[in-house]
Amino acid sequence: MKLKLAVIPGDGIGPEIVREARKALDKTAEKFGHEIEYTELLMGGASIDVHGVPLTDETIQAAKNSDAVLMGSIGGNAATSPWYQLPPDRRPEAGLLKLRKSLGLFANLRPAILYKELRHACPLREEISEKGFDMMIMRELTGGLYFGERGTKEIDGVLTAVDTLVYNENEIRRIAKKAFDIAGKRRGRVCSVDKANVLDSSRLWRKIVEEVAKDYPDIELSHMLVDNCAMQLVKDPSQFDVILTENMFGDILSDEASMVTGSIGMLASASLNDTKFGLYEPSGGSAPDIAGQDIANPIATVLSAAMLLRYSFDLDREADAIEAAVQQVLTEGYRTGDIMSEGCTKVGTAKIGDLIAERI
Repeated sequence: MKLKLAVIPGDGIGPEIVREARKALDKTAEKFGHEIEYTELLMGGASIDVHGVPLTDETIQAAKNSDAVLMGSIGGNAATSPWYQLPPDRRPEAGLLKLRKSLGLFANLRPAILYKELRHACPLREEISEKGFDMMIMRELTGGLYFGERGTKEIDGVLTAVDTLVYNENEIRRIAKKAFDIAGKRRGRVCSVDKANVLDSSRLWRKIVEEVAKDYPDIELSHMLVDNCAMQLVKDPSQFDVILTENMFGDILSDEASMVTGSIGMLASASLNDTKFGLYEPSGGSAPDIAGQDIANPIATVLSAAMLLRYSFDLDREADAIEAAVQQVLTEGYRTGDIMSEGCTKVGTAKIGDLIAERI
């Protein structure tokens, strides 16, 4: 198979961690007989330095012409970088928001996995962390409270703010289908999270999710109120497979889930549209303070590349091979500084990328 990939190294540690993800992709392509065509693109601060804007129309078109996008990280030090002297719509992060909108990315996937080798970093009690967990949070990305009408005005002499939470059945149905499809590649369970005891939008959400579930008889569906879900994530995260939820709930729950893993350097993510196209990136930031020092953890980006193979190309064996290689490197005791523990071998960004590629 020929894979046409757009690559956005970005800013800060972005180029370093993307380099290691490409090593893994190249080794996988070699092992399984695929061909990868890369198109490298500028976005964020790197694009501002060259083009004066964080995202050009040409970059958007090149991304659309690809099968998927692999991205590093965007942005710099907001306190010192000249990029942040520009108007908000010309700062690095504005490019990412525009790209997501231009590509129609409505489904955000945030896996949260606790590797047994890293359980010491989990902030939960030992009897909880010993069970481990492997969940996927599926967050609707383009609707809900963040995109509804809003405003602040004075009513009867009192300043009053209004934010509107709006979802229609089509928006709910398409994200639900994505969640059930992805559950089919995992352990076959979807937990839909809402606030149906209070919100009309959640009652519609639950109704449509139940309708979609009828087309997936092999997938087990359950419902959970969002406040209970927040508690269950720290009480027993091992119970979850795929968590499906709306934009604001997903924003909060995915951050909570990421923290109980103990290291953001291990957290991949993907954003998908209504085709197989997706944007794949690590969950962490650009970390400009450590850029160029060969100490960044590239594993989240490597795991994002595995997600790219799995969800944009249905290359499950290839994705499994990358994930197994990451697991093997951890089992053998190799660590970057952020996940280092006693008795392990500390290595740099490039070395751990080499070790992973060698084990594919």
